[in-house]
Amino acid sequence: MRVAIVGCGYVADYYMQSLPLYKALELVAATDRDAGRAAAFVACHGLSCLRASLEEVLADPGIELVLNLTDPASHYEVSKACLEAGKHVYSEMPLAMQMSDAQALVELAESKGLQIASAPCSILGETAQSLWKALREQRVGPVKLAYAEMDYGFMHLMPYRKWYSKSGRQWPYEHEFEAGCTVEHAGYYVNWLTAFFGPALSVTAFSSCLYPDKRTDVPLAGAGPDFSVASIRFVSGAVARLTCSNIAPADQHLRLFGDRGILQVQFALDYKAPVFIRRMFNIRRKMIISPWRQKVRLAAMPDALPLPRKATNRMEFCRGPAEMAIALREHRRSALPADYCLHNNEIVLAIQRAAQRSDTYRMTTSFAPLEPRPWSA
Repeated sequence: MRVAIVGCGYVADYYMQSLPLYKALELVAATDRDAGRAAAFVACHGLSCLRASLEEVLADPGIELVLNLTDPASHYEVSKACLEAGKHVYSEMPLAMQMSDAQALVELAESKGLQIASAPCSILGETAQSLWKALREQRVGPVKLAYAEMDYGFMHLMPYRKWYSKSGRQWPYEHEFEAGCTVEHAGYYVNWLTAFFGPALSVTAFSSCLYPDKRTDVPLAGAGPDFSVASIRFVSGAVARLTCSNIAPADQHLRLFGDRGILQVQFALDYKAPVFIRRMFNIRRKMIISPWRQKVRLAAMPDALPLPRKATNRMEFCRGPAEMAIALREHRRSALPADYCLHNNEIVLAIQRAAQRSDTYRMTTSFAPLEPRPWSA
């Protein structure tokens, strides 16, 4: 499928690490509102597909799919323009910063017979699929409770001004701090939890900016939350507690509690991170958690699947766009369908809104059950 990248900033370089590995994707255009940034991007990656503007990309009938890699505040505007031009869209997270805008994008795509999806695509990783299989097999018994951590440490005290991508783009700290930890990071586990447990029924959350001064060189429009915690209740009866922060020590553990043990993952952003089981025993009327861990065998993608078996980064950012392209070619529902992405977007924004209104938010969207990937079933 012929693909265009819109937004040649920091994250675009990470998409380029895996894009050449996916035969389903053919990059034919790249553009950015900053002409110099776009020129540096294509030069860095040895490309000859520079386009002068978004309008030029949208006017090209040969471009079928647009990767919207702009800043979060621009996602809605850019995705809307792409859909109106008849292009499928894969957006960096979130779909939109306002739920009404995200809903409008999904409705627009549906009305035009187009697909729209958003990152993250880590549910397609070997770790998530293997963990999901262990859940279905009840390796630790029925699971009713999950604890998920997405803590990144004191980011505003880190040397973030020195973080540069391959093409020389500085980490966009102003967008990261303005959006906050929830919008930037919660989705990495939200997309797993909804796949595992189905649609959410409600979200009870607390969210706050504890360090408004992020020590930036440029003034921020406003600092987003740097801490949030949420209890998510799923229609299936399961409950998850999700904690995000840019101030607590780095911790990306996920633990799923069954009545015979614990399933756990240490790092959500590694598509091939190990999955462990820790057994529980009843000794002298006390439940004891075994200190020994049993490693779960990771599902391996077969050679026949048109996706790479080895990536150059722990995260394969282009696995999502490739899945969309393959689904379109095979005339089937994508593994990242629009209703699922929209539902995840609503959960994240429900946690975000708790900075202004901390209460129990009742979900308004749902999605059809997802199917595990055939190679992990």
